[in-house]
Amino acid sequence: MHFELTEEQLAVQGAARDFAKNELLPGVIQRDIESRFPAEEIKKMGNLGFMGMMVDPLYGGGGMDTVSYVIAMEELSKIDASASVVMSVNNSLVCWGLEKYASETQKEKYLKPLASGQKLGAFALSEPEAGSDATSQKTEAYRDGGHYVLNGTKNWITNGSKADTYLVFAQTDHSKGHKGISVFIVEKGWEGFTPGHKEDKLGIRASDTTSLMFTDVKVPAENRIGDEGFGFKYAMETLNGGRIGIAAQALGIAAGAYEFALAYSKERKTFGKPISHHQAIQFKLADMATTIEAARLLVYKAAWLKDQGEDYSHASAMAKLYASQVAMEVSIEAVQIHGGYGYVREYHVERLMRDAKITQIYEGTSEIQKIVISRGLLK
Repeated sequence: MHFELTEEQLAVQGAARDFAKNELLPGVIQRDIESRFPAEEIKKMGNLGFMGMMVDPLYGGGGMDTVSYVIAMEELSKIDASASVVMSVNNSLVCWGLEKYASETQKEKYLKPLASGQKLGAFALSEPEAGSDATSQKTEAYRDGGHYVLNGTKNWITNGSKADTYLVFAQTDHSKGHKGISVFIVEKGWEGFTPGHKEDKLGIRASDTTSLMFTDVKVPAENRIGDEGFGFKYAMETLNGGRIGIAAQALGIAAGAYEFALAYSKERKTFGKPISHHQAIQFKLADMATTIEAARLLVYKAAWLKDQGEDYSHASAMAKLYASQVAMEVSIEAVQIHGGYGYVREYHVERLMRDAKITQIYEGTSEIQKIVISRGLLK
């Protein structure tokens, strides 16, 4: 076992940490208040190579390993989970699947601008009645000559109104159930395709979360990825990797809350000494640091397994389940350590606490992760 990071991974960590502190931190509170998408910051992230880290340089990516990706996700998420979820979706849910399953023509046209950060992607699987039960797709597409005609509604889509390229899942054969689901590449601005209103959320408020409406949208047949009926397998394979990204985000939220709380505990004085000298606070910090380190090892292991070409579905589910739990617990304790100051925006931890909750819900709820884990145990 080797627990040391490579020189390249350390460089990625340093670059992500510097970017988070210098570019994301200054406006993060105001963006949260205004629910304002970090457009300029995302553009800079693209220029630095954060939006296609694991994609082969042949297609405009960084060619890095998954461990480097989760390291960057952790550092950015310590400061701004709204920005990091944009990065996670573009890397894990959009670019990864395109690189693995798309045709060379599709890669040239769509993957290159997405991996290089010139364009932004979205993953449209969830629907009003198909969240955890992704098999219950109501969106449908039927073949009409050289096109498919797409109709339906998608919900909770990250980058919903800001993306340029969308991976949309739809039923092409209802008689086959989930084996009749296909996946299509849809471009922003096509006739009949309309993003809905932006959701007013508890956390990650600066990220763009909308519904999507499709009314007789003509999708060229060459924009279908793989064969008809391949969509559900595509979605599940992609979400396995996506869980690693969200686990890293949860880890970063927890680590960020801990770092804010640790610094505050050394500055805030009660009864004539810093509160870090009180055993009650010391024990909180000890518990926070221990659970964060345990979560980090789970996340890194899942990423390492992916890099080795091993089955990582079980490990990624464990990492997401535990890291999201730690994010929630640690951020709550960080607010407690701050006392009254933790309840106001200026000290950041209340925002991190609000951001933490979604990591237990999206890209597979904690309950779904337990299903995945238990199935793996009982095989």
